[in-house]
Amino acid sequence: MTRLSIMLLAAVMVSALYVVRVQYDSRRLFTDLDRANAEAHRLETERARLEVEKRAEATSLRVEKLARDKLAMRSITPAITEYVTSSLALPAASAPQGERP
Repeated sequence: MTRLSIMLLAAVMVSALYVVRVQYDSRRLFTDLDRANAEAHRLETERARLEVEKRAEATSLRVEKLARDKLAMRSITPAITEYVTSSLALPAASAPQGERP
């Protein structure tokens, strides 16, 4: 009977050690999962912030201000518009009759 008791005691000890090991692994995996979820939330928040910042940088008022300040551009008005015509391009109505392409 003592041999059977020793074998059962050894089986219980191995089983207990196995349960402790599984619980430890479970806690470690849960902690890793929690960290991964926190990192995913942080990255999603960062992405949303960057999207808002991108939209703010691309507004037409900001682009116009940068064009005025950094590129020295100005708004177009009829008073400063210059029309360029080419002397090489003849309208079809003014071309001689015999020289139509």
